[in-house]
Amino acid sequence: MTQYQGDDFYCDVAIPRREPIEVAFEDGDVLAFHHTRPFWPVHVVVVPKVHVDSLLTLADTGLASRLLAVVQSVAADVVARHGKASVMTNLGAYQDSKHLHVHVHAGQPLSSAV
Repeated sequence: MTQYQGDDFYCDVAIPRREPIEVAFEDGDVLAFHHTRPFWPVHVVVVPKVHVDSLLTLADTGLASRLLAVVQSVAADVVARHGKASVMTNLGAYQDSKHLHVHVHAGQPLSSAV
């Protein structure tokens, strides 16, 4: 698998399944899957299935509610299995993929991520 070089991995690769992903949850609005290059031992990414640039541009309150409900469910599952979870999103220059995505993760950062 070659490393993706674009700026919207989610619209270009994950949502249309151009490469295999391990799905944790999916419905018509939201996709949650195990990160393809995890930074933590447990690392799930939750994305809206329509393009939204970032948290700063998310205007659809129905989609925002649905996305947050899925993040909450994924985080609750991670806490139940691992006793802890962190939930985060990035903005601006911190955001590698220019598509709103929320990381739910647990454990110490993997050495390959540093």
